[in-house]
Amino acid sequence: MSDTKENILHTALRLFARDGYEAVSVSAIAGELGMTKGALYKHYKNKRDIFDSIVERIYQMDYERAHEFEVPEEVFEKAPLPYQNTSVDKIDAFIKAQFSFWTEDEFGCNFRKMVTLEQYRNPDMAELYQKCLAGGPVDYMEDLFREMIEQGVLSKSNPKQLALEFYAPYYLLLSIYDVSPDKEKAKNLLVAHIEHFMKKNTAKMSKEKEQSQ
Repeated sequence: MSDTKENILHTALRLFARDGYEAVSVSAIAGELGMTKGALYKHYKNKRDIFDSIVERIYQMDYERAHEFEVPEEVFEKAPLPYQNTSVDKIDAFIKAQFSFWTEDEFGCNFRKMVTLEQYRNPDMAELYQKCLAGGPVDYMEDLFREMIEQGVLSKSNPKQLALEFYAPYYLLLSIYDVSPDKEKAKNLLVAHIEHFMKKNTAKMSKEKEQSQ
């Protein structure tokens, strides 16, 4: 992607995050970049084309992070095998990386703000918000935890309940991070939560093994 096209993408997302997708025009994006609408149209057909490119980039980045941290890249229905080979340590590292992406990476942070702002006005944004930040991650964690229970990594429990218990504090901490003057404190709370959750649920498994012997 050319530098100009990349600049358009980042500038548009920054404006969408600040003012809302519907409120930002192609003229506003072009003006922010000091170019004409005609020059912008050489790179993108319209505002929707820019938006679609932003979404495609988010999915690509998410896929690359999953690959990097060796956790499942696809939903369970498409590729169930990787869900059977995911360790606690890999989940720990991946969740921390996800948190950093949504809070510290400019592209990720602005995307999160955009869909949060627009979810009540635009059905497409609401669907994106759910897929990326709410129901989608919960379903992903449920599938992971179910397979980890089956593999004997975690103690026997309701995987949906485990997913909710795991993800809810993470989700809350995203909002706390945004307004907290002490960003490190929010990150440390996440680290403590993950450690407590995993210790709690793997400790039960150990006790079950001891009782069965």
